[in-house]
Amino acid sequence: MRLFLALNPPPVLRERLGALADIAHARCGGRRMPDHSLHLTLAFLGEVQETKATELVEWVQDLTIEPGEWRLDGWGCFRRPSIVWVGGRQTDHGLARLQGRLWDALEARGFGIRPGGFTPHVTLLRRAVSLQLTHLPALDLHWFYNQLELIESFTDARGAHYRTLAVSQS
Repeated sequence: MRLFLALNPPPVLRERLGALADIAHARCGGRRMPDHSLHLTLAFLGEVQETKATELVEWVQDLTIEPGEWRLDGWGCFRRPSIVWVGGRQTDHGLARLQGRLWDALEARGFGIRPGGFTPHVTLLRRAVSLQLTHLPALDLHWFYNQLELIESFTDARGAHYRTLAVSQS
C-alpha cells in the first residue's frame, strides 16, 4: 500500500484552492489536480506492508495534534517535475514542528528516515507547460487544522485516487 500523512482542507478552503487551480491551469497549462485530491502532505511513507499499515491506522486514530493555522500567501513551483503550488511565503513553525514530531514517531516505529527540506505546499498543477507565476493573483488564505489523515494512494484505469484509512482525533 502506498501511504502518506496529510492535512485535508475544509470544504470552503478546498473550493477556493480549486478556483486557484483553475486560474493557474489557464495560465500555466499542465495537468490540474482534481479538487478532491488537494491536500498538504506531512509525511510520504511510500509502499507499506499491510501489517505495518494496520499499525499506522491504530496509531493515527489515537493521535491528537496541536491545532494550528497555516497562512497560504504565495505561489511556488518545483522546476524538475514542473509542479505549481500554493503555500506560505514565510516558514510556518507550527507545521514544521508537527511534521518533525510525526517523523520522530514514524522513525521510532521503523518507517524510514525523514526527508530533508520540508516545504509545506498544496500542489495545484503537475507537468505545467509554463512556470511563469508573476501574473497569478495575490492570495491570502488561512487554513485552520486540528486533525490529520492517513491516506492510501492508488492508481487504476481512471488515474490516481486517494482513500482515507484513518483520521486523528480533534
